Amino acid sequence: MKVAKFGGSSLSSAGQIRKVATIIKNDPEIRAVVVSAPGKREEADTKVTDLLIALFTNHLAGLNVQPAIDSILTRYQLIVEELGLSDGLIDRFERTLRSYLNNIKDDARLLDALKSAGEDFNAQVVSDYLVSLGLKAAYLSPKDAGIVVTDEPSNAQLLPESYDYLKQLIGSDTLYVIPGFFGYSKKGDIVTFPRGGSDITGAIVARGLEADVYENFTDQSYIFSAHPGHVRNPHAINAITYREMRELSYSGFSIFHDEALEPLYQVKIPVQIKNTNEPEIDGTRIVAERSDVNDYPVIGISSDEGFTSITLRQYLLNREVGYTRRLLQIFEDHNISIEHIPSGIDNISIIIRSHRLKENELQQIVQEIQDKLNPEWVQIEEDLAMMVIVGEGMREVTGLANKATSALAENNINIRMINQGASEISMIFAIAMKDQKKALAGLYEKYFNA
Repeated sequence: MKVAKFGGSSLSSAGQIRKVATIIKNDPEIRAVVVSAPGKREEADTKVTDLLIALFTNHLAGLNVQPAIDSILTRYQLIVEELGLSDGLIDRFERTLRSYLNNIKDDARLLDALKSAGEDFNAQVVSDYLVSLGLKAAYLSPKDAGIVVTDEPSNAQLLPESYDYLKQLIGSDTLYVIPGFFGYSKKGDIVTFPRGGSDITGAIVARGLEADVYENFTDQSYIFSAHPGHVRNPHAINAITYREMRELSYSGFSIFHDEALEPLYQVKIPVQIKNTNEPEIDGTRIVAERSDVNDYPVIGISSDEGFTSITLRQYLLNREVGYTRRLLQIFEDHNISIEHIPSGIDNISIIIRSHRLKENELQQIVQEIQDKLNPEWVQIEEDLAMMVIVGEGMREVTGLANKATSALAENNINIRMINQGASEISMIFAIAMKDQKKALAGLYEKYFNA
């Protein structure tokens, strides 16, 4: 039994939805479908979710919201008309949007409700179209599916009882179409997931229904060993482990969100990455273990940018009990999460994502460090990129770190920091952002073409 999730590019137009319907009709093992909001039809287009955010912005500013509503409804009108569905859907969508605008007074909750409409409306369209083709399909809202989440707007976290509710759907002969990206709090409010929301919903539904496979349809047939936009003809990955995918997703692989792996990893449900436009291709499979570790000790190279490093030096730091705890407390007090903490016997670095810093906050943090810890010196480095080399076979093969340092040296790239996790399946190098593309190409050449 399969649960299939279709992304925004797969559902951006009536033509794409027809492809999705064909995939579903040809595979009776698909018993539940999770959908995203319509994505871009071409590069210059606007995603429906962005149109909904613009509607919220106009409402908040006291501007006329009618043009924004018209833009949203026009996208769905084009799809509905081309699929031969009832205009009643569009009337229902408009009533829903106006109800949210008129009745939800809390701004954060209004934003969540409006953002959720993209997926919610699309699920109703897809469901009606499948029914028109003779399939026994039904739209199922996250509330009726039992997807219960915490109550912080735009930061929904699943409550465990959701899986018990979802299990009640097992064995039904109805094909359920469920909108991704949001759930309902116990008070009945719509709450969206923070990032990668539809991927997260798909994973939740797959686990709740005890699926054998979770198929994630995008506009790519494979996950590649490096970004195709930065490396020419990168190696297509046939199989990758949950841990490897988690590391690569964290560091810039956008095809599958890292938080969506967590529900599946716990129960070892494999993920199949598929292409809506080429469904006959098997694609990449995300599994607990892969059999080609010896052939590909390194499975992928990724990079992410926009980091800041704060380094402290204190002689005999390793002997000062509580020093690190007091340092970390400063960042906790500022509500800033920490990405990496490389350290030596007399120094320690805190690496954070730069966008988490408010205006002038970095200076405030440095001053607090000086006042509370009195280090010998504090050094700040901004505009850093993190190069991540990932592979389950890295712990068994010698010389892999040397390949990385050689590649960077040959390209005259200065390494600002090296960090290897205790799991030994990844190495991380901090470099200047301006060297990012050159570093990625050089590293890929060493590991895959040498």
